[in-house]
Amino acid sequence: MAKLTIPREELMYSGHAACPGCGPALAMRFLLKGLGPRTVVSVPASCWSVIATPYPTTALGVGMLDNAIEATGASISGLRAAADALGLEDLNVVGFAGDGGTADIGLQSLSGMLERRTDALYVMYDNEAYMNTGVQRSSATPQGAWTTTTPVAGEARGKLEPKKDIMAIVLAHHPVYAATLNPSFPEDFVRKVERARGMRGPRFFHVYAACPPGWRYDSDQTIELGKLATYTGIFPLYEVENGQLRITRRMGQLKPVEDYLAAQGRFRHFSPEEVRQVKEQAEARWADLLAREKATSTPAPVREVPPAGAPAPRPSATT
Repeated sequence: MAKLTIPREELMYSGHAACPGCGPALAMRFLLKGLGPRTVVSVPASCWSVIATPYPTTALGVGMLDNAIEATGASISGLRAAADALGLEDLNVVGFAGDGGTADIGLQSLSGMLERRTDALYVMYDNEAYMNTGVQRSSATPQGAWTTTTPVAGEARGKLEPKKDIMAIVLAHHPVYAATLNPSFPEDFVRKVERARGMRGPRFFHVYAACPPGWRYDSDQTIELGKLATYTGIFPLYEVENGQLRITRRMGQLKPVEDYLAAQGRFRHFSPEEVRQVKEQAEARWADLLAREKATSTPAPVREVPPAGAPAPRPSATT
């Protein structure tokens, strides 16, 4: 396979309001490189509505619409209908929402968009909390993580509940394409975007989006942290097309989860037992992905072998 070259065109401008090392900013940059200028993005109340659109400026070289935090799925459904009515079938319609606006407040709207088979791409950038309003926990916050609403003090050990499996919920709606993306692997990221761009129907991306202030790590470590997330099995990279799963970044052996957890202040309180639990969960997740890939892979066509002494089949006119 030829090595993918990341497009040079920039559709996200400098001078935006993102924090240094912002994972969601990297996600938007690579997303637009893969989609190109024939794109309109609908963004709910979130970090990105602050990053991109303090009136009267914009950080994007494509059309952008602000929508209510719970309404991204409905917004892109309306945009798709309007674009089709205007004969703009080649327009990429994209929803770009955080985990709070997707897995929590916007879940019903996302489900409706998928069930209606809307021809649009929904992107959840997952920084694992409500970062724009002060690092409050969301359903996508990992179990045990510190946030301002899941403190670590005395007997309090961070968030009590496990991280919501948004991909399982999405895949239950049978989208034409769904994938996990990580800005630390830009070629894999852009390849999946370009693949989705050529499809029609509901598509979904779950994007790893590290947040230095919310996760309590140095901003120059975003790329290395993202690599650790995938190499440890915390955030594996795969794609599902019409029900068939394919892992896109393979590891011979998972790296220790301790390396990932120790790099972030939100996990610094973890006991050896809590680290062990994360390790077991990551290993189980990876084993499950390998099993699902094998179970959904398309078997090679079976060639019938003629009995001994039978004449060889005549070649077809196309061989």
